Amino acid sequence: MNEASRLFPLGQDPAHLGRDHRRVRDREAERAALRSAANRLLAGTPLRSETGRLTATELLRESNLRRDVAYGDHRDLIEEFQARVKAQNATPAAMQELADRYGEVKEKLAAVTKKLANEQAVSAALRRIVAELDLELAHAREQLEQSGTITRLPAARRRNRSG
Repeated sequence: MNEASRLFPLGQDPAHLGRDHRRVRDREAERAALRSAANRLLAGTPLRSETGRLTATELLRESNLRRDVAYGDHRDLIEEFQARVKAQNATPAAMQELADRYGEVKEKLAAVTKKLANEQAVSAALRRIVAELDLELAHAREQLEQSGTITRLPAARRRNRSG
């Protein structure tokens, strides 16, 4: 018994098959890969796609299939994907939700920014008023010290509580 017949019983030695020995393709697994890739892209949750664009190229990248395999045996699935893309206006549902949320957040940001600008203007006005009052108080104290004479006001008369 030679080494090849011991390792590959029943004549399954790949050496005797020659250069035409190829792995058997599982077309159903390929179709399942294309379908799940299409679903992920349309949902906006790709695993392999870099951009998440809804194109046939991204579908192939996402499914991890070669172009010749996909277009050769599974063109119908590619066309089905393209039709689904057109049906949803080329925007994945998840991306549309994000775009809607972005619009809401942008509006809230604009409102908060406007409110902040108002508060900053009020704060600046109050700081100016405080600074002016501080200067007036310092000026009044300075004048008081320079005058040297302080006039006392007469004490208020106390009323008798007993009646």
